[in-house]
Amino acid sequence: MESVILEVKDIHKRFSGVYALNGIHFELKYGEVLAFLGENGAGKSTLIKILAGIYQADQGEIFIKGTKVDIDGVQSSQHYGISVIHQELCLVPNMTVAENIFLGRELAAGDKFFVNAERLNEEAEIILKSLGLDIKADDKVLTLSVAQQQMVEIAKALSIDAEIIIMDEPTACLTDKEVDMLFQIIKRLKQKNMAIIYISHRMEELFKITDRVMVMRDGQYVDTKSTVHTNREELISLMVGRKLTEFYTKSAHTLGEVVLEVKNMKRGRILKDISFALRRGEVLGVSGLVGAGRTEMARCIFGIDAYDEGTIMIDGKAVKIDCPTTAMSNGIALVPENRKEQGLVMIRSVAFNITITVLEQFMRLLRMDSVKEAGIVNEYIQKLSIRTPSPEQIIGNLSGGNQQKVVIAKWLATSPKVLILDEPTRGVDVGAKAEIYGIISMLAQQGVGIIMISSDLPEIINMSDRVLIMCHGQIAASLAGNEIRQEEIMHYATGGIKDAV
Repeated sequence: MESVILEVKDIHKRFSGVYALNGIHFELKYGEVLAFLGENGAGKSTLIKILAGIYQADQGEIFIKGTKVDIDGVQSSQHYGISVIHQELCLVPNMTVAENIFLGRELAAGDKFFVNAERLNEEAEIILKSLGLDIKADDKVLTLSVAQQQMVEIAKALSIDAEIIIMDEPTACLTDKEVDMLFQIIKRLKQKNMAIIYISHRMEELFKITDRVMVMRDGQYVDTKSTVHTNREELISLMVGRKLTEFYTKSAHTLGEVVLEVKNMKRGRILKDISFALRRGEVLGVSGLVGAGRTEMARCIFGIDAYDEGTIMIDGKAVKIDCPTTAMSNGIALVPENRKEQGLVMIRSVAFNITITVLEQFMRLLRMDSVKEAGIVNEYIQKLSIRTPSPEQIIGNLSGGNQQKVVIAKWLATSPKVLILDEPTRGVDVGAKAEIYGIISMLAQQGVGIIMISSDLPEIINMSDRVLIMCHGQIAASLAGNEIRQEEIMHYATGGIKDAV
């Protein structure tokens, strides 16, 4: 037991009589990274908030260093050496790094009665150097990258002598290079014998940085696996209660006539001579590295950005797409890469977000036909299995997967001929992914032409009828059938030439 710093026994938490946590138990050891893995709604956030002192458990026990503790508030949690780095960073942009590290505790690094800015910076520099960070104590936080701000949060945790650090989706907004930087810091923390709880939907990260994975489902403990002795397939099976072979839903469907054709599309230095065709019922995957021009191509087709040259044809007829309204009138819909900023009105209801694109259907002499509106809202809630207490639920209170399904519903309400999905499963759990794949398959069977832009290679390989690979603003290759393999895709995405494989 000496190696265990945190032990949680039989934790229960109810909200309005409904179990959010039902008998959760686990151990966290010194110097290890333990992942919490589970679908949205599995109870991860509730468990984190109990450890952070935001919620109090209805039942159960928490032991730190073998001693039973009562975490009854945030300060209590910090007193016991627990620090939480939330997905939404809690920093003051206009203050310096040092001021943020010691915010609310300035005298801890200053004099007895007065804040000593010089001493504050010196203490902050010691912590920053211990992490090997190239950040200055007097830098303003607003000048830092998201990754550097993450490091400031870690430095803040060290300043309160935290021995347990909880990281909630720490890489959600980071580039690959910044993720590598974060992982190096985590390795330094492990060397200092600190214990880390790590939450992420990116399963590939777990195999790079964690020692063990605790799986949760529906508020209950499922199992804990040593990372080196498990694999992606087993973890997914534990999370969703079904085998990976049932994960990708690609039903047989017939491809129809060409519904969309793009010819010689160019935009500055970003897009160079883009040409392709999309057939009814086809799932056309678009793969490529970051910066290849995938999203830029989608934005031009949907009329958000203007293209300099080229032709777009719908059902064999040339159309000029100069704005999203024109795109919509021609049967094109776009589910954007960033649902929170570009796809949803987060402070409004599920019903509002589903029907915002088709409001004219419910207007009668400046009055809303609420019965017709409710009919469409309920139709898509049922059709896409959107889990919401009611259509009037604020969209920001739903899980990421259900938010994404609402974005899809919003565009399906317009009855599109062409649906462009830009990173359709980014930031959603594997259960929601499986449901979104089912929706894509259903739409293809109904004859909707789908362009699916994705950085998830298994998704591209398993869901696409054909794959376009983009590199440096161009279509480097088009693959179909047995050609759709990871090695082929990466060859062309990284600049390989045709017939070189």
